[in-house]
Amino acid sequence: MPPLPPQDAGHWLLALALNAALIAAAQRAPLLTPAGWAHAGLLGTLLWGSLGPRGWLAVVAYLALGSLVTRLGFARKQAAGLAEGRGGRRGPENVWGSALVGCGLALLTTRLPAVAGPLLLAFAASFAAKLADTFGSEIGKRWGRHTVLITSLRPVPPGTEGAISLEGTAASLAGSALMAAVMLALGLIRGPWAWLLVSAVGLLATLLESLLGATLQSRWRWLSNEVVNGLQTLVAALLALMLEPLLQPLLEPVIPLLLPAS
Repeated sequence: MPPLPPQDAGHWLLALALNAALIAAAQRAPLLTPAGWAHAGLLGTLLWGSLGPRGWLAVVAYLALGSLVTRLGFARKQAAGLAEGRGGRRGPENVWGSALVGCGLALLTTRLPAVAGPLLLAFAASFAAKLADTFGSEIGKRWGRHTVLITSLRPVPPGTEGAISLEGTAASLAGSALMAAVMLALGLIRGPWAWLLVSAVGLLATLLESLLGATLQSRWRWLSNEVVNGLQTLVAALLALMLEPLLQPLLEPVIPLLLPAS
């Protein structure tokens, strides 16, 4: 487990000052709305304060990768009415729909350092699930050739709530694995078994999110896309917490046998 930063006033003031300066410098980038940047500054302060630069960099990587894939084939998606609104810029609701669960887990590590390892695994899983969702949705809408409803496998138009495609599902797996690799590189999770678990949980949570979209989202008005996103990240975090004590003893000794000798 990486060392946690000191929880003193000086550290939190530094987190606030750094994020204020960085957000002021980044405002012109076409990633977020003005309000979205303000909320991203608050999120960044909380993450830097609780986890230090590693936690902050993880979410910056998520934002950059998610924004990049959103812009792939954007003109084609826009012409078909499938593109994200506001030119792909994210607002406060997108910031917190994606990161509220992860932010809460980061803050919990400061209060429960004895279980910081599992909490960081859940933190990683929440963002892996969200990047998996973004990759699957954006790639599936643009390049999915056969889009079906997850509940019945009935063909539906791209962009339908609960729709999946082979291309989109493969992209979801790639997005989850990529976000897990970022978390591994930053030292927020440790070992190939943790990477594999986070990657798998991210994909599973994304498929469950599609199931929720196909069954309940159209019936309950309060179940907006942002609420569904928050539920997806919560499910991913809970799955990681539940599966970690079960799968770590099984995966940890087996995975080195499957890797090529250095």
